[in-house]
Amino acid sequence: MRTLNILWPTDFSDTASHALRYAVEMANLYQVGIRILHVVKQPLGDENYMILAITPEELAKSMEEVAASRMHELLGQLNTKLKIETVIRRGDVITEILAEANSGDIGMVVIASHGRTGIAHFLNDNVAESITNKAECPVLVVK
Repeated sequence: MRTLNILWPTDFSDTASHALRYAVEMANLYQVGIRILHVVKQPLGDENYMILAITPEELAKSMEEVAASRMHELLGQLNTKLKIETVIRRGDVITEILAEANSGDIGMVVIASHGRTGIAHFLNDNVAESITNKAECPVLVVK
């Protein structure tokens, strides 16, 4: 862990930004890099229904462009000399984060938990919980 990068998955929420501070602190402590990951969910749609004015592929590309812009803004706000790389993937959030976490060059995942409880917990995928249970490296969950 002490020589491998730290993975910080983000949905660009305030909660995720809070977790970034912990990722930076851990990276400074171990003098490793940070890999920032954002996953764009693949939009679903059927062109045969003529509901969408654009295709799901065009929508996904637009979402990736927005994510790249947000990543660029985020990098501009970080005042650190750490090696930082950004990755934007398309697909299922949990699957893509786990693929990155288990890629072999990640020593720790620092992920935010939105802290949903009750019915909201059951209606939404708990990404942090899934990553904690299935990642092969240590996971720091920040609330």
